[in-house]
Amino acid sequence: MKTEVKLIKSKLGLLNLAEELGNVSQACKVMGYSRDTFYRFRELYDKGGELALQEISRRKPILRNRVEAHIEEAVIRLATDNPALGQVRVSNELKKKGLFISPGGVRSVWLRHDMETFKKRLKALEALVAQDGIVLTESQVAALERKKVDQEVKGEIETYHPGYLGAQDTYYVGSIKGVGRIYQQTFIDTYSKVVCLKLYDRKNALVAADTLNDRVIPFFEEHDIPLLRILTDRGTEYCGAREHHEYQLYLALEDIDHTKTRTRSPQTNGICERFHRTVQNEFYAIAFRKKIYTCIEQLQEDLDQWVCEYNNQRPHTGKYCYGKTPMQTFIDSIHLSKEKMLDQQYEKMNNEDHLSAVSKQNASDEMNARPDELSSVHVSLAEIEEDVKFAEAVNG
Repeated sequence: MKTEVKLIKSKLGLLNLAEELGNVSQACKVMGYSRDTFYRFRELYDKGGELALQEISRRKPILRNRVEAHIEEAVIRLATDNPALGQVRVSNELKKKGLFISPGGVRSVWLRHDMETFKKRLKALEALVAQDGIVLTESQVAALERKKVDQEVKGEIETYHPGYLGAQDTYYVGSIKGVGRIYQQTFIDTYSKVVCLKLYDRKNALVAADTLNDRVIPFFEEHDIPLLRILTDRGTEYCGAREHHEYQLYLALEDIDHTKTRTRSPQTNGICERFHRTVQNEFYAIAFRKKIYTCIEQLQEDLDQWVCEYNNQRPHTGKYCYGKTPMQTFIDSIHLSKEKMLDQQYEKMNNEDHLSAVSKQNASDEMNARPDELSSVHVSLAEIEEDVKFAEAVNG
């Protein structure tokens, strides 16, 4: 039996009992209702019969705090017109137009339309452009350019093949008695996740360049592919004037582009930061408890063994690794780098052929534009020949 039917029968039983007893108070006492409730039930029954006795909640419904439709449309329109504005700025801009909505209300509208972040609002703008083919305003173009810059400095830099982008960073290992502080220079190929590590007792531009020269560049040359670009933070060991900064000078000599992270944004170079936690937990935390090191060379030897195991035996769950080891990913993807090199060489050859054809055409046009000068040259040569013959005849 349904609950509503049970409630109706209970209310009807109260009314019938009161009629049989002829005493409302006694009937209410037996059934457990108040006199006010009895009279309310009887009034409902007299007006609508049994259906009127259905359970009706006295709680007032909590209405959703929804803004008016035209204000919500204005919020959405402003989110695509100027995606860079935050919820406070949007609220203030709408107040200037006579539309009143709190910053929290703006965020609620964004959440309903999946536009609560700057990135999502940019996606909505791109979808609107693709759908309607609208012409972007200056603020919209600036927002899209800002997204592109943020991708380059917030760790969303694209990588297409081994050697396309390498990440380098400095990690403070600790201090050894008799040696002093120890710093680790970390290099990671962002595509394959292959790492190269070297320890030093100092942190400067010279040791940063030495890591590339001693470990990184020979590794890429061994596999016959170039290193195109390096991502670092803005530490003094990586940034400085090229004329007197060893690291910058080395990058210029090797023709390697340099990308720097945003200030106070270590998450930009997050691949190195995450690896530092891995090497700390899986190597240093164990090695320093098993062995007492008296020099950097001993620690470097054990670190090289761990790096060899990391690159060749430890499966990696990176974006392009798919459970393979970093070295296996590197070997399997070398053809991507070589295909890119062939495309660049082909484009370079086409450019050289085009320049050669243009130079030949310019030379031909110049020759055609000076016929008088050429004829004068021929005349002067004929005169010289006659003078030579005359001189020979006189001498003979």
